[in-house]
Amino acid sequence: MKRNGTMRAAGAAADTRGDGSTRERILLLLKTNGRMNAGDLSRQLELTEMAIRRHMYVLESEGSVNIVAIRQAMGRPLHAYELTTEADELFPRNYHLLALDLLDELADDPNTAVLVDRVFEGRKRKLLERYEPRMAAKSLEQRVDELAAIQNAGGYMVDVEAQTDGTYMLYEYNCPIAQVAGKYQQACKCELSLFKKLLEAPVERTECLAKGGGKCSYRIG
Repeated sequence: MKRNGTMRAAGAAADTRGDGSTRERILLLLKTNGRMNAGDLSRQLELTEMAIRRHMYVLESEGSVNIVAIRQAMGRPLHAYELTTEADELFPRNYHLLALDLLDELADDPNTAVLVDRVFEGRKRKLLERYEPRMAAKSLEQRVDELAAIQNAGGYMVDVEAQTDGTYMLYEYNCPIAQVAGKYQQACKCELSLFKKLLEAPVERTECLAKGGGKCSYRIG
């Protein structure tokens, strides 16, 4: 029985009408032009201002856009739109390239190669300190659900299935650090160790995205 899931066909119905692609174009325009009003967007996209406002209502409810009032010398304030800081995550980021460059710099120097393991161990220690309090006074079932919530918040797209023998299967369908984990297996090793410590139970990885698997699978209990 599945207990958690984050894989969604988000906005599928809207996309069939082209609304999804229109909102993507709106976000791109706001990213490249900065703050814009409905008239600006209407002219750029060749849509009515009413249609623009409909899209902006959806984008605002999703947390991607803020509506701001701009005072004018005369008349009512003009309403304009701008991207929120959360919207930055919708655009390409290359953090993994920076992380790989920094790790490679350490690994390529015999004098600092040992620091690579320390970096990953340090990260595991900080995550353990951050999340251990959330596991206090919880049953194994509750700890598994809490771990799924933690990983989902980190973008791992987790599902959990309770097994008939009392164990659990935790599946991660996405790995935000896949490029790093593919080169530095310390990342996967530390994740497994972190899960064991947080859950206080046996954990076995049976499938790994970084090693060519379709997902990361963990047997718990």
